[in-house]
Amino acid sequence: MEYQKIIKKEESNKKITIYPGKASDMPVIYLNAVSEEEGDKVYQVLSQNDCPDFSLIVISGLEWNHDMAPWDAAPVFDKGGEPFTQGADAYLKQLTTEIIPSAECCIQGKAAWRGLAGYSLAGLFAVYAMYQTPLFDRIASISGSLWFPGFAAYAVSNELVKKPKRLYFSLGDVESKTKNPYLKTVQSRTEELEAFYRKQSIETTFCRNTGGHFKDTDQRMAAGILWLLSKLP
Repeated sequence: MEYQKIIKKEESNKKITIYPGKASDMPVIYLNAVSEEEGDKVYQVLSQNDCPDFSLIVISGLEWNHDMAPWDAAPVFDKGGEPFTQGADAYLKQLTTEIIPSAECCIQGKAAWRGLAGYSLAGLFAVYAMYQTPLFDRIASISGSLWFPGFAAYAVSNELVKKPKRLYFSLGDVESKTKNPYLKTVQSRTEELEAFYRKQSIETTFCRNTGGHFKDTDQRMAAGILWLLSKLP
């Protein structure tokens, strides 16, 4: 895949970076990212691999602990950490009603299907979105914060708006090796939810990567997106 023209715009204080596909009516994958630079690095990794044609739309400028959080939660990292404040519903509304229509004006034709991907809290948000909107057909939760207080219980006791066709999970193999009472549950929560969705006849995978939460993040995100783009059997 060749590196495509980049289109940048803003919607309600969010920065949108669009890497349009070459052909019409290709898949579109949305990636919530910490920064524009993070999205650019992910796209460069994708461009160096045998990646099918698609459009990547990166959203940055996010209030991370607010926009990605499904509900309020106290700080979990240390006493001086930031709390999580419920903002995912409001951001998801902005994403589906403002950002997606505006961004897709910059690609050729219509989206063949839409995917949603994210790392860490954005991986949590991607899974949460399945319970709120039918717009996304494929989901990638990469090192997703599925340890988030109360989320696993929420996920297994609520119905999906629409079952995705593909659902990707990944995690570093030492991410759960911590004394933090929340973070140490991340592997068991991820395994629990991956098995739960697989039993619903959703095509799922759980990729275990080497290292901790901050290792090879660009490559991990690219791997998740590549799996979403691979052909269904």
